[in-house]
Amino acid sequence: MRDSFIEAVCERMDENKNIFFVTADCGAPALDKLKEDFSDRFINVGIAEQNLINVAAGLALEGCVVYAYAIAPFLTMRAYEQIRQNLSIASQVRPVNVNLIGVGAGMSYVVSGPTHHCFEDIAIMRLMPNMTVFSPSDWKLAADFAGYTIHKSGPKYLRFDGKTLPLIYKDTDNIVLENGFYKLLNGDKVCIISTGYMTHKALKVASEFQNVGVIDVFILKPLNEKLLFEAIKNYRHIITVEETFINNGGLDCLVSKVIRDNRPNIGFDNLGISDKHIFELGNRDYLHKLNGLDEENIKEIIWENNW
Repeated sequence: MRDSFIEAVCERMDENKNIFFVTADCGAPALDKLKEDFSDRFINVGIAEQNLINVAAGLALEGCVVYAYAIAPFLTMRAYEQIRQNLSIASQVRPVNVNLIGVGAGMSYVVSGPTHHCFEDIAIMRLMPNMTVFSPSDWKLAADFAGYTIHKSGPKYLRFDGKTLPLIYKDTDNIVLENGFYKLLNGDKVCIISTGYMTHKALKVASEFQNVGVIDVFILKPLNEKLLFEAIKNYRHIITVEETFINNGGLDCLVSKVIRDNRPNIGFDNLGISDKHIFELGNRDYLHKLNGLDEENIKEIIWENNW
Protein backbone atom coordinates (compact mmCIF):
# COMPACT_ATOMS: atom_id res chain seq x y z
CA MET A 1 0.00 0.00 0.00
CA ARG A 2 2.70 2.44 1.03
CA ASP A 3 4.88 1.92 -2.03
CA SER A 4 2.04 1.99 -4.55
CA PHE A 5 0.66 5.16 -2.98
CA ILE A 6 4.08 6.88 -2.89
CA GLU A 7 4.67 5.93 -6.53
CA ALA A 8 1.31 7.47 -7.44
CA VAL A 9 2.23 10.63 -5.54
CA CYS A 10 5.61 10.73 -7.37
CA GLU A 11 3.84 10.75 -10.71
CA ARG A 12 1.80 13.75 -9.63
CA MET A 13 4.80 15.57 -8.12
CA ASP A 14 6.34 15.52 -11.58
CA GLU A 15 3.35 17.48 -12.88
CA ASN A 16 2.49 19.54 -9.80
CA LYS A 17 5.34 21.60 -8.32
CA ASN A 18 3.13 22.47 -5.35
CA ILE A 19 3.32 19.02 -3.73
CA PHE A 20 5.63 18.42 -0.77
CA PHE A 21 6.48 15.16 1.00
CA VAL A 22 7.51 15.20 4.67
CA THR A 23 8.62 12.17 6.71
CA ALA A 24 9.60 11.35 10.29
CA ASP A 25 12.79 9.45 9.46
CA CYS A 26 10.95 6.56 7.77
CA GLY A 27 12.55 4.68 4.90
CA ALA A 28 11.35 2.68 1.89
CA PRO A 29 12.65 2.04 -1.65
CA ALA A 30 9.83 4.12 -3.12
CA LEU A 31 10.69 6.91 -0.68
CA ASP A 32 14.34 6.80 -1.70
CA LYS A 33 13.36 7.42 -5.32
CA LEU A 34 11.06 10.25 -4.32
CA LYS A 35 13.85 11.85 -2.29
CA GLU A 36 16.25 11.54 -5.22
CA ASP A 37 13.86 12.90 -7.83
CA PHE A 38 12.33 15.69 -5.75
CA SER A 39 14.99 16.64 -3.21
CA ASP A 40 13.76 20.24 -3.14
CA ARG A 41 10.30 19.12 -2.00
CA PHE A 42 11.26 16.27 0.32
CA ILE A 43 11.79 17.00 4.03
CA ASN A 44 12.94 14.55 6.71
CA VAL A 45 12.21 16.06 10.13
CA GLY A 46 13.77 13.11 11.99
CA ILE A 47 12.02 11.06 14.66
CA ALA A 48 9.81 13.99 15.61
CA GLU A 49 6.17 13.34 14.71
CA GLN A 50 4.90 16.48 16.45
CA ASN A 51 7.23 18.63 14.36
CA LEU A 52 6.19 16.62 11.30
CA ILE A 53 2.66 17.97 11.72
CA ASN A 54 3.88 21.51 12.41
CA VAL A 55 5.98 21.57 9.23
CA ALA A 56 3.21 20.00 7.15
CA ALA A 57 0.64 22.46 8.47
CA GLY A 58 2.95 25.42 7.73
CA LEU A 59 3.43 24.31 4.14
CA ALA A 60 -0.30 23.71 3.70
CA LEU A 61 -1.17 27.15 5.04
CA GLU A 62 1.07 28.54 2.29
CA GLY A 63 -1.08 26.72 -0.26
CA CYS A 64 0.93 23.52 -0.74
CA VAL A 65 -0.43 19.98 -0.99
CA VAL A 66 1.43 18.02 1.70
CA TYR A 67 1.97 14.33 2.43
CA ALA A 68 3.28 13.51 5.92
CA TYR A 69 4.46 9.95 6.53
CA ALA A 70 5.22 8.13 9.80
CA ILE A 71 4.47 4.90 11.67
CA ALA A 72 0.72 4.87 12.38
CA PRO A 73 0.58 4.69 16.22
CA PHE A 74 3.23 7.37 16.63
CA LEU A 75 1.75 9.62 13.95
CA THR A 76 -1.77 9.54 15.37
CA MET A 77 -1.08 9.46 19.10
CA ARG A 78 2.24 11.19 19.71
CA ALA A 79 1.17 14.12 17.53
CA TYR A 80 -2.54 14.15 18.38
CA GLU A 81 -2.55 17.66 19.85
CA GLN A 82 -0.75 19.07 16.81
CA ILE A 83 -3.19 17.31 14.47
CA ARG A 84 -6.10 18.76 16.44
CA GLN A 85 -4.78 22.32 16.63
CA ASN A 86 -2.93 22.74 13.35
CA LEU A 87 -5.06 20.60 11.04
CA SER A 88 -8.55 19.92 12.40
CA ILE A 89 -9.14 23.37 13.87
CA ALA A 90 -7.12 25.32 11.30
CA SER A 91 -8.88 23.66 8.36
CA GLN A 92 -12.20 25.08 9.55
CA VAL A 93 -10.80 28.57 9.04
CA ARG A 94 -8.45 28.20 6.05
CA PRO A 95 -7.88 25.58 3.34
CA VAL A 96 -5.40 22.97 4.61
CA ASN A 97 -4.54 20.00 2.41
CA VAL A 98 -2.42 17.70 4.57
CA ASN A 99 -2.49 13.95 3.99
CA LEU A 100 -1.25 11.91 6.95
CA ILE A 101 0.14 8.54 5.84
CA GLY A 102 0.17 6.14 8.78
CA VAL A 103 1.82 2.79 8.03
CA GLY A 104 1.28 -0.08 10.45
CA ALA A 105 -2.48 -0.16 10.99
CA GLY A 106 -3.92 -2.75 13.36
CA MET A 107 -1.50 -5.63 13.96
CA SER A 108 0.78 -4.88 11.01
CA TYR A 109 3.86 -4.76 13.23
CA VAL A 110 2.73 -7.94 14.90
CA VAL A 111 6.00 -9.02 16.55
CA SER A 112 6.72 -5.56 17.97
CA GLY A 113 4.05 -5.85 20.63
CA PRO A 114 1.55 -3.34 22.06
CA THR A 115 3.76 -0.27 21.59
CA HIS A 116 3.52 -0.74 17.81
CA HIS A 117 -0.03 -2.09 17.58
CA CYS A 118 -2.46 0.54 16.32
CA PHE A 119 -5.98 -0.24 17.57
CA GLU A 120 -7.05 3.29 18.49
CA ASP A 121 -6.50 5.22 15.27
CA ILE A 122 -9.90 4.82 13.60
CA ALA A 123 -11.74 6.06 16.68
CA ILE A 124 -9.52 8.99 17.57
CA MET A 125 -9.13 10.22 14.00
CA ARG A 126 -12.85 9.89 13.25
CA LEU A 127 -13.44 12.03 16.33
CA MET A 128 -11.71 15.00 14.69
CA PRO A 129 -13.98 17.49 12.89
CA ASN A 130 -13.07 18.09 9.23
CA MET A 131 -10.96 14.89 9.08
CA THR A 132 -11.23 12.25 6.34
CA VAL A 133 -10.24 8.71 7.41
CA PHE A 134 -9.20 6.32 4.64
CA SER A 135 -8.62 2.60 5.29
CA PRO A 136 -7.93 0.66 2.07
CA SER A 137 -7.82 -3.11 1.81
CA ASP A 138 -5.32 -3.40 -1.05
CA TRP A 139 -2.60 -1.50 -2.91
CA LYS A 140 -4.73 -0.74 -5.96
CA LEU A 141 -7.30 1.16 -3.92
CA ALA A 142 -4.49 2.91 -2.04
CA ALA A 143 -2.88 4.11 -5.28
CA ASP A 144 -6.21 5.29 -6.70
CA PHE A 145 -6.72 7.46 -3.64
CA ALA A 146 -3.69 9.62 -4.52
CA GLY A 147 -5.62 11.67 -7.07
CA TYR A 148 -8.47 12.15 -4.62
CA THR A 149 -6.14 13.56 -1.96
CA ILE A 150 -4.78 16.27 -4.24
CA HIS A 151 -8.13 17.67 -5.31
CA LYS A 152 -10.02 17.31 -2.03
CA SER A 153 -8.91 19.90 0.50
CA GLY A 154 -8.85 19.28 4.24
CA PRO A 155 -6.82 17.03 6.53
CA LYS A 156 -6.91 13.30 5.77
CA TYR A 157 -5.61 10.26 7.59
CA LEU A 158 -4.59 7.31 5.41
CA ARG A 159 -4.15 4.14 7.45
CA PHE A 160 -2.07 1.62 5.51
CA ASP A 161 -1.30 -1.96 6.45
CA GLY A 162 2.40 -2.63 6.97
CA LYS A 163 2.35 -5.98 5.13
CA THR A 164 2.11 -6.86 1.45
CA LEU A 165 -1.48 -7.93 0.79
CA PRO A 166 -3.10 -9.67 -2.20
CA LEU A 167 -5.02 -7.64 -4.75
CA ILE A 168 -8.78 -7.37 -4.23
CA TYR A 169 -9.76 -4.62 -6.65
CA LYS A 170 -8.57 -5.64 -10.11
CA ASP A 171 -10.80 -2.97 -11.62
CA THR A 172 -11.71 0.21 -9.74
CA ASP A 173 -13.53 1.96 -12.60
CA ASN A 174 -16.93 1.33 -11.01
CA ILE A 175 -15.92 2.43 -7.51
CA VAL A 176 -17.11 5.83 -6.33
CA LEU A 177 -14.61 6.78 -3.64
CA GLU A 178 -16.95 9.36 -2.11
CA ASN A 179 -19.44 6.61 -1.23
CA GLY A 180 -16.89 5.23 1.21
CA PHE A 181 -17.59 1.53 0.67
CA TYR A 182 -17.99 -1.15 -1.95
CA LYS A 183 -20.09 -4.32 -1.99
CA LEU A 184 -17.66 -7.11 -2.90
CA LEU A 185 -20.14 -9.98 -2.52
CA ASN A 186 -23.92 -10.08 -2.51
CA GLY A 187 -25.53 -12.16 0.19
CA ASP A 188 -28.88 -13.26 1.54
CA LYS A 189 -29.26 -13.27 5.33
CA VAL A 190 -25.80 -12.44 6.68
CA CYS A 191 -23.33 -9.74 5.67
CA ILE A 192 -19.77 -9.15 6.88
CA ILE A 193 -18.66 -5.52 6.95
CA SER A 194 -14.91 -5.04 7.22
CA THR A 195 -12.09 -2.59 6.63
CA GLY A 196 -8.41 -2.80 5.75
CA TYR A 197 -6.66 -6.12 6.33
CA MET A 198 -9.79 -7.77 7.71
CA THR A 199 -11.53 -7.56 4.34
CA HIS A 200 -9.20 -10.33 3.13
CA LYS A 201 -10.33 -12.55 6.01
CA ALA A 202 -13.98 -11.63 5.40
CA LEU A 203 -13.71 -12.73 1.75
CA LYS A 204 -12.01 -15.97 2.73
CA VAL A 205 -14.74 -16.83 5.21
CA ALA A 206 -17.55 -15.83 2.85
CA SER A 207 -16.11 -18.04 0.09
CA GLU A 208 -17.08 -21.09 2.16
CA PHE A 209 -20.76 -20.09 2.06
CA GLN A 210 -23.16 -19.62 -0.81
CA ASN A 211 -25.03 -16.60 0.47
CA VAL A 212 -22.88 -14.38 2.71
CA GLY A 213 -22.34 -10.78 1.66
CA VAL A 214 -19.14 -8.77 2.11
CA ILE A 215 -18.90 -4.98 2.21
CA ASP A 216 -15.52 -3.27 2.32
CA VAL A 217 -15.59 0.13 4.05
CA PHE A 218 -12.59 2.15 2.92
CA ILE A 219 -13.61 5.65 4.01
CA LEU A 220 -14.66 5.66 7.64
CA LYS A 221 -15.28 9.40 7.65
CA PRO A 222 -17.17 10.88 5.95
CA LEU A 223 -19.38 7.94 4.95
CA ASN A 224 -22.61 7.99 3.01
CA GLU A 225 -24.72 6.44 5.79
CA LYS A 226 -27.93 6.55 3.76
CA LEU A 227 -26.29 4.60 0.95
CA LEU A 228 -24.76 2.10 3.38
CA PHE A 229 -28.18 1.42 4.88
CA GLU A 230 -29.60 0.77 1.43
CA ALA A 231 -26.83 -1.82 0.95
CA ILE A 232 -27.56 -3.67 4.22
CA LYS A 233 -31.28 -3.14 4.88
CA ASN A 234 -32.39 -6.55 3.55
CA TYR A 235 -29.94 -8.57 5.66
CA ARG A 236 -31.05 -10.33 8.82
CA HIS A 237 -27.68 -10.14 10.53
CA ILE A 238 -24.57 -7.94 10.24
CA ILE A 239 -21.06 -8.84 11.44
CA THR A 240 -18.34 -6.20 11.63
CA VAL A 241 -14.70 -7.31 11.76
CA GLU A 242 -11.79 -4.94 12.39
CA GLU A 243 -8.29 -4.92 13.91
CA THR A 244 -9.19 -2.12 16.27
CA PHE A 245 -10.75 -1.69 19.71
CA ILE A 246 -14.49 -2.40 19.54
CA ASN A 247 -17.32 -0.49 21.23
CA ASN A 248 -15.15 2.63 21.24
CA GLY A 249 -15.78 4.55 18.03
CA GLY A 250 -14.44 2.22 15.35
CA LEU A 251 -16.09 0.59 12.34
CA ASP A 252 -18.57 -1.24 14.58
CA CYS A 253 -19.87 2.00 16.08
CA LEU A 254 -20.27 3.52 12.63
CA VAL A 255 -22.29 0.53 11.38
CA SER A 256 -24.35 0.11 14.57
CA LYS A 257 -25.39 3.76 14.32
CA VAL A 258 -26.63 3.21 10.77
CA ILE A 259 -28.62 0.17 11.94
CA ARG A 260 -29.98 1.93 15.04
CA ASP A 261 -31.05 4.99 13.09
CA ASN A 262 -32.84 3.05 10.36
CA ARG A 263 -33.76 -0.53 11.26
CA PRO A 264 -32.83 -1.51 14.83
CA ASN A 265 -34.18 -5.07 14.50
CA ILE A 266 -31.22 -6.16 12.31
CA GLY A 267 -29.04 -8.57 14.28
CA PHE A 268 -25.53 -7.35 14.99
CA ASP A 269 -22.17 -8.80 16.11
CA ASN A 270 -18.95 -6.81 16.33
CA LEU A 271 -15.58 -8.56 16.29
CA GLY A 272 -12.32 -6.84 17.10
CA ILE A 273 -9.99 -6.16 19.99
CA SER A 274 -11.59 -6.02 23.44
CA ASP A 275 -10.62 -3.44 26.03
CA LYS A 276 -7.05 -4.63 26.60
CA HIS A 277 -3.55 -4.43 25.15
CA ILE A 278 -2.05 -7.57 23.59
CA PHE A 279 1.25 -8.74 25.05
CA GLU A 280 1.18 -12.27 23.62
CA LEU A 281 3.61 -12.98 20.82
CA GLY A 282 2.81 -14.86 17.63
CA ASN A 283 1.78 -14.35 14.03
CA ARG A 284 -1.35 -12.48 13.01
CA ASP A 285 -3.56 -15.56 12.81
CA TYR A 286 -2.50 -16.64 16.31
CA LEU A 287 -3.34 -13.24 17.79
CA HIS A 288 -6.64 -13.22 15.88
CA LYS A 289 -7.59 -16.54 17.46
CA LEU A 290 -6.78 -15.23 20.92
CA ASN A 291 -9.08 -12.27 20.31
CA GLY A 292 -12.02 -13.92 18.53
CA LEU A 293 -11.09 -12.64 15.07
CA ASP A 294 -10.25 -16.06 13.66
CA GLU A 295 -12.12 -17.59 10.75
CA GLU A 296 -13.75 -20.29 12.86
CA ASN A 297 -15.35 -17.78 15.20
CA ILE A 298 -16.69 -15.73 12.28
CA LYS A 299 -18.07 -18.91 10.68
CA GLU A 300 -19.78 -19.92 13.90
CA ILE A 301 -21.62 -16.60 14.08
CA ILE A 302 -22.67 -17.00 10.44
CA TRP A 303 -23.98 -20.53 11.07
CA GLU A 304 -25.99 -19.30 14.05
CA ASN A 305 -27.70 -16.61 12.00
CA ASN A 306 -27.84 -18.07 8.49
CA TRP A 307 -31.08 -20.04 8.89
